[in-house]
Amino acid sequence: MSRLPISLSHALRMLAGIATAVTAALLLAAPPAVAHPMPHSVLLLDVHETSVAAELELPIGDFSRASGIDLDDDTTARQLSARKAEVRRYLAAHVHPATRGGRAWTVRFGAMALGRTEQTSTGRYRELTVRATLTPPAGGDPRRFVLGYDAVVHQVVTHTVLVSVRQDWATGKVADAGSDDATQVGVIRTDTRTMTVAPLDVDLESGSVWSGTYAMFRLGAHHILEGTDHLLFLLVLLLPAPLRAAGRRWSGLTDTRTAVGRIGRTTLAFTAGHSVALAVSAFGRLDIPAQPVEVFIAFSILVGAVHAIRPLFPGREAVVAGFFGLGHGLAFSLTLAEMHLSTGQLALSLAGFNLGIECVQLLLVLLALPGLICLNRLPGHSALRTACAALTAVAALGWLLDRVGLPNPVSRAADGAGSHTSGLLLVLVTAALLAGARLATTGRSRRSWRFAHRS
Repeated sequence: MSRLPISLSHALRMLAGIATAVTAALLLAAPPAVAHPMPHSVLLLDVHETSVAAELELPIGDFSRASGIDLDDDTTARQLSARKAEVRRYLAAHVHPATRGGRAWTVRFGAMALGRTEQTSTGRYRELTVRATLTPPAGGDPRRFVLGYDAVVHQVVTHTVLVSVRQDWATGKVADAGSDDATQVGVIRTDTRTMTVAPLDVDLESGSVWSGTYAMFRLGAHHILEGTDHLLFLLVLLLPAPLRAAGRRWSGLTDTRTAVGRIGRTTLAFTAGHSVALAVSAFGRLDIPAQPVEVFIAFSILVGAVHAIRPLFPGREAVVAGFFGLGHGLAFSLTLAEMHLSTGQLALSLAGFNLGIECVQLLLVLLALPGLICLNRLPGHSALRTACAALTAVAALGWLLDRVGLPNPVSRAADGAGSHTSGLLLVLVTAALLAGARLATTGRSRRSWRFAHRS
């Protein structure tokens, strides 16, 4: 029996069915698509000797859905203030650190704020930042504990929480507050098989006193290299050290021994000034506003630059360096204050931090010394010194205006130039080599002249 050919309509229906089945299979096998990756929460830990400071960074979209607290892109600081009690009650119900033996820690929530941020692939979004202090019970170890945390993730099952350590003095991790340099220690998320959120076991390495002290030494060295204003003040104050003052003008040269003595006394006085201020403000736990200190530093650079052009306090540079050094020391102390160290850690940090500052400062002065002595023996030295001092004065004036609330392009340019520390070091090294070569050549010429005349 011959078979009937398949009709065109039947063939089309078969193809449509196959296409539908294949499409359905592909859709079922594919992972769920998301229009745009959702931001995650971040929990940053600053580990101290007897407690752990935490900073919670929560995307307000997921936070609002999970907590039922009405926060959105239009929420103002005043509206957030009215809801702080609600936010604290919600977080208190979902943040439960404990010892490994099961004893609960004390959790105290503090300041909170709304801001805008961005994570990889998410675009910009609004986040809620909340500060908290986690304190273990007597005998508890702040380096080893169980972190029970299910804020947001208890409702938004696709949400994740990245837990990182930002500061840990004992292991040499001393990033400034606000730094993005953090080490991840774990991830908290919902287990989709059991639909539970497991607590995170936090186990940090023991660390040592040496690690913390050495880290502070490195931080001090890095801080002075980045502190263009501190270096400029010292260098511009040393600029006229080899000169004699005649009335209101610089005129004539001192001998090399006198110039070196002035440079040494000025450097030591500046060191003593900022060391004393650093120690007093750190151990006194003084709450010093940053703006007046920064204005004072900019003013000190301006005074030093004017002095390099026209003598204001000839012969008293060491006294002035010591006085202005107090303000520079207060600026250094702001770095230590942000770390909230214990008294023992603070003492070691102060020693390491100050030693780091002094070592780099001494190195820079030694590099600048030959150039400072040789500069004023070159033809046209007065114009060169005046140009350097005037450029410094312009930068100082820009900083001064910026720090009293008047942003300007001069300040931004000075900050940008100061960010290239390698350029400053290259200039000082080159100047030192050229000055050394010139002094050596001059010395050989004088010896040859004396030998010729003796003969």
